[in-house]
Amino acid sequence: MYTLYSMQRSGNSYKVRLALARLGIPHTIVEVDILQGESHTPDFLAKNPNGQIPLLEIAPGQYLAESNAILCFLGEGTPLFSGDPVERAKTLQWLFFEQHAIVPNIGAAFFWIVLVRGGRELQRYALDDWMEEGNRALRVMEKHLSEHAFFSGDRSSIADIALYAYTHRAEECDFDLQGFPAIRDWLARVES
Repeated sequence: MYTLYSMQRSGNSYKVRLALARLGIPHTIVEVDILQGESHTPDFLAKNPNGQIPLLEIAPGQYLAESNAILCFLGEGTPLFSGDPVERAKTLQWLFFEQHAIVPNIGAAFFWIVLVRGGRELQRYALDDWMEEGNRALRVMEKHLSEHAFFSGDRSSIADIALYAYTHRAEECDFDLQGFPAIRDWLARVES
C-alpha cells in the first residue's frame, strides 16, 4: 500500500489524492503541514531532500516526489494516461503547461491569499503579475476547451487532474471565471 505525504490544503497534494481516488488505489495519508515547517525536519528531508510535498512512498524506503511525476506513475497503464504516443505527448504538454503557467500564478495566488495569514499584504507587489499571467493561462485553457472536452484525447486524463487542482480554486484567490464558460463547463465535467 502506498503512503502519501500530503497537506490537505495543497493543490499539488490534491492532484495526487484525486488520482488515487479516481483509480481506487489503496493508500494511507500522512499530513505534513508545510506552513509549520514539517517538510523540513531531518526525518522528512531524509525522504525528500527537496523538502516538498506531495511525496509518495511506493515501497518501503522508495519515494516519488513532484506531483506531476507522481501522476504519470499512477496513471501508467490506465485510461488516465494513454499508451498512444501522440496522446501521451499531449498529456505531458499540458502537465508542463500546468507547472509553468498555472502553479506559479494561480497556485501562488492561492497560497498567499488563501493559506497564509496576511499573505495578500506580504505579496501585494506580485499580485498584479499573478493576475495578468494567471488570466493569460486561463485564456489558453479556454481556447483549447472551446474546441475539446478535455485536455488530451476524448476523455479525462492526468492532465485534467493536474489542471483542475488549482483552477477549481481560482475564484477563491480573485480570479473571475465568469468570462471563461468553457472552463466552467470543463470543471463540471471533471467534477462529475
